[in-house]
Amino acid sequence: MSTRTRTLDAELFGHETHFEYSEHWLGYAIIAMRVTMGWVLLQGGVTKLVTYLDANPENNWTAAGYLMNAIPEGNPFVGMWGAMAGSPLIDALVMWGLTLTGLGLILGALVRWNAFWGAVMMLFFWAAALEGGIMAGLPLAHGWVVDDHLVYAFLLFGLGAIGAGRILGVDARLEKLAVVENNRWLRWFLG
Repeated sequence: MSTRTRTLDAELFGHETHFEYSEHWLGYAIIAMRVTMGWVLLQGGVTKLVTYLDANPENNWTAAGYLMNAIPEGNPFVGMWGAMAGSPLIDALVMWGLTLTGLGLILGALVRWNAFWGAVMMLFFWAAALEGGIMAGLPLAHGWVVDDHLVYAFLLFGLGAIGAGRILGVDARLEKLAVVENNRWLRWFLG
């Protein structure tokens, strides 16, 4: 097995960056990150869908419980979260957003589209954890500023920036379709 290396030369934050990387191992790492992040989102969405569809209405999942009871005291957006509680639209956006975004990432389909909206969801979830008080604005319940939602948002940003769906994903095939070849702007959703 031949392991080719490439060099990345870029200016990042005003500094020249130069490093070598293995194409082989980078490909595996990107697939692993895409599928793992997809699984995390898919699992969260399917779990909510299954409990939402439970025959006993008392067992149905809704975001209302979280939005009304789990938002930390002093959260700067507490009024906004409270207004969203009980909205069937919010419930549907969370359940289907997580499910479809996760499925798209696992399949490598519409990865840039899915990564963008997945990151937006994660930023909303992160903002819901913001606390008030002496450490105003810090989500201290799950970390100091950086919690799992912020990590997921940055990972999703990276997957979209890389075009991770082109590596053993459906997007690699979609980009070869005539409709995409003739409408290059569609590539902003793929990759």
